[in-house]
Amino acid sequence: MSPERDLAGRLALVTGAARGIGAAVVEVLAERGARVIATDADATAVKALAARHGDQVVPRTLDVTDATAVEQAVAEAERTGGPLDIVVNVAGILRGAAVVDLDDADWAAVFAVNTNGVFHVSRAAARRMKERGRGSIVTVASNAAGVPRSGMAAYAASKAAAVMFTKCLGLEVAPYGVRCNTVSPGSTLTDMQRAMWERSPGGEHAGRRAVIDGDLASYRTGIPLGRIAEPTDVAHAVAFLVSDRARHITLHDLYVDGGATLRA
Repeated sequence: MSPERDLAGRLALVTGAARGIGAAVVEVLAERGARVIATDADATAVKALAARHGDQVVPRTLDVTDATAVEQAVAEAERTGGPLDIVVNVAGILRGAAVVDLDDADWAAVFAVNTNGVFHVSRAAARRMKERGRGSIVTVASNAAGVPRSGMAAYAASKAAAVMFTKCLGLEVAPYGVRCNTVSPGSTLTDMQRAMWERSPGGEHAGRRAVIDGDLASYRTGIPLGRIAEPTDVAHAVAFLVSDRARHITLHDLYVDGGATLRA
């Protein structure tokens, strides 16, 4: 089968699907033949996304912080659509502040979505995939999980936890034929990134330039490739990892950041 339709006949569930990387993942998986259950807390936005794909993409409202709601959503997905072959955890939030200024509510909110949400969704899916002896789970994390970032302690810590959780899960379910991997993007042209630029001096143009060039004052490297990722760059990495072309890849953390972390 050609790579263009290599996911035909498979059922995927994507969280955080309404916009940004999540929406791009839905688009790419659908283009490659998968049926997709697109979930997000923003019901209006995820319905608008699904409307562009007819019956191939089904919208569902889902709060990943609610374990009961997640279990019900996964059960309904399999009852109405068949066995889940693919699950992609994209839902995430960012609350930036220096640690000494970070309040308890923001810390808890970031972990509730970025870490607990990944746990809830992956656990519900893995229970079923393990019994069937097949399946692929991908968590979209961040390169901030592996490199300290000033003003991003909660986000970075929550993503690091999500990465290690996904690897541990992958170790446990590998004997049953289930693969678990992570994709760690760097700066990507999403609403979250643009919101950060809006708060910086000089606006988006200056913010974009600073990301590409790096910032010695904050100990942040630039991007060697000289460009900021598009959401589709991340989505294609996800699509590769859930495909049969990656059938011998598990417990892997794939950085998609233009070389920004200078990672060995």
